[in-house]
Amino acid sequence: MRKSIDGLILVVQHQLQLNPFQNHLFLFCGRKRDRMKALYWEGDGFVLLYKRLESGQYQWPMDAEAVRSITPQEFRWLLEGLSIHQPKAVRKLDFTPSI
Repeated sequence: MRKSIDGLILVVQHQLQLNPFQNHLFLFCGRKRDRMKALYWEGDGFVLLYKRLESGQYQWPMDAEAVRSITPQEFRWLLEGLSIHQPKAVRKLDFTPSI
């Protein structure tokens, strides 16, 4: 968790092979899984957020294959220290009604 904005930009570009200037929120978690950083491009500069849980750990993927996109609701759960896999949560449907 020692990297600042410039270091995280390099991780996004070189390790993840993604464009940090897109409209995405990139999340990074510390080794102990109790700290998280979020990097976001706002159009005129980067925003860097940092959160440390006082107790508990983030439910974080342990390998590169588990990395994925998450919904805003899953992000809120993650920030609260919850698993992004909530078995009792009702998933929103994404469909277009036929006319």
